[in-house]
Amino acid sequence: MKHRRVGKKLSRNTNQRRTLFKGLIRQLIDKHEITTTLTKAKVVKRLTDKLYHQAKKGSLSHRRRVLSFLNDKRLTHKLFDELSPATKRTSGFTQVLRVGQRRGDNAMMAKIKILDLPVKPEPKTAAAKKTKTKKPAK
Repeated sequence: MKHRRVGKKLSRNTNQRRTLFKGLIRQLIDKHEITTTLTKAKVVKRLTDKLYHQAKKGSLSHRRRVLSFLNDKRLTHKLFDELSPATKRTSGFTQVLRVGQRRGDNAMMAKIKILDLPVKPEPKTAAAKKTKTKKPAK
């Protein structure tokens, strides 16, 4: 019986499974969007939303907890300083979209992406500077 059993084994032992999820979450935080199988995407969504929730709290202990999971200071700082302040959500920080079947083994593929990304201001180009209106000469 599977009473109170949570999660999928994905034909891997515990260490392989944990490493797989950490790698997928690191890629998701770094690239904001990844494509993987539907089962893996569902698990990664659940774990990423938990990390986002800790990043929204923003205390030092939460930062250390996320750092101990990700083992990457750059991604931890990116999650705490750039991604989590950009969103007003309290939950549902990621979205899973079905893409279709993979050609080789007919596995259902899914794209998982981070919602509410920070908007970067566009750099001003030379053409944009030329369109400024000049003050009339006196």
